[in-house]
Amino acid sequence: MKTNDRLATRSRWLRLIPIAFITYSLAYLDRANYGFGVAGGMGDELNITATVSSFLASLFFLGYFFFQIPGAIYAEKKSAKKLVFWSLILWGGLATATGLATNVAWLYPIRFFLGVVESAVMPAMLVFLSGWFLKAERSRANTFLILGNPVTVLWMSILSGYLLKALDWRWMFILEGIPAILWAFIWWALVNDRPKEAKWLTDEQKKNLEDEMKKEQVGMKPVKNYREAFKSKKVVLLCFQYFFWSIGVYGFVMWLPSIISNASKMDIVATGWLSAAPYVLAVVGMLLVSHYSDKTLNRKSFVWVSLLIGAIAFYGSYVVGTSNFWLSFVLLVIAGGAMYAPYGPFFAIIPEILPRNVAGGAMALINSMGALGSFVGAYFVGYLNGATGGPSASYIFMAGSLVLSVIFTLLVKTKNEESIKQMETQTL
Repeated sequence: MKTNDRLATRSRWLRLIPIAFITYSLAYLDRANYGFGVAGGMGDELNITATVSSFLASLFFLGYFFFQIPGAIYAEKKSAKKLVFWSLILWGGLATATGLATNVAWLYPIRFFLGVVESAVMPAMLVFLSGWFLKAERSRANTFLILGNPVTVLWMSILSGYLLKALDWRWMFILEGIPAILWAFIWWALVNDRPKEAKWLTDEQKKNLEDEMKKEQVGMKPVKNYREAFKSKKVVLLCFQYFFWSIGVYGFVMWLPSIISNASKMDIVATGWLSAAPYVLAVVGMLLVSHYSDKTLNRKSFVWVSLLIGAIAFYGSYVVGTSNFWLSFVLLVIAGGAMYAPYGPFFAIIPEILPRNVAGGAMALINSMGALGSFVGAYFVGYLNGATGGPSASYIFMAGSLVLSVIFTLLVKTKNEESIKQMETQTL
């Protein structure tokens, strides 16, 4: 690699990855603190029943489901920068409004429209990164974006516990919603949609990067429109895969504080610290898995193995039950870390099996199915916990969902596998 290109690579990583990380972190903060609000007094003050609480937790994902694809198409065809800017302002305002709600009726539209506004962020950010990072970098770039998820839950779990103890649930939502509005203006000042628009790259660096991007599209089977892409067997399988995976992830994220609080009988600060533990393992796992995924370009194996470990850990926690809280908790930590670990390689698969003109829309379709799975996970895990008086049934539910996700992962034929099969056929 030429010195000039090495400098450009360094500049891209140092400038864009922290921005992407912070942006997605703020999005995740404003969706994941609901569980702490319920555990920290909102449920009692607004007379939210267990059934209503489960529905409110999942309502976010219903809004998130419906508006993924329009957001991705806008980001791909027009501007991810503009879309994310307005999303930041709107979701920060809605998150703050949660703290101002005087009765449960206000929470229904707030949670739904929070999902609508945030629905554009994930596909827009993936489209954005795919236009700036090459194939050998993409898993790591995606991982640093999605690291905003577990890292945010890690510090949010601790911070929210202290805010709830020092102030109350209302101030927790208000203080955690304002940063997104302020960050919108920093995002606007620092980001460019495409390399050719960046003033911080030389003309030679822009040309070299765009040439490399074009080379990656060579030999890829053309797909003329979104309809054709959405009918692709690979895309359909990945939709089902991400649906079942997301059941496990968001059933876990939304209800972990309540599960720990009820099982351990500890106060909200201790619950916050314990709730942070799975996300420490998640961060380490995501970094390691993305590194080796980019090194080997073997995406699929890292995905299904990680999810299988998560399923086994959930089942183990079910077997242990309430007889040993700490062993059950350690297994939950493993399950949480394993579920998060393969996000980077998973989202690197899509631009490698579809050309750039439809990859963004396909990512949005897959992510929208993940949102539907998140709705199911957030609702049914909360429902099962309330209906059975404990988390055992929900552990089985999440474990089974992850097993189905593993099966669908194994059914997807990646570009590497097709190349190997083609070589074997030619040899014969």
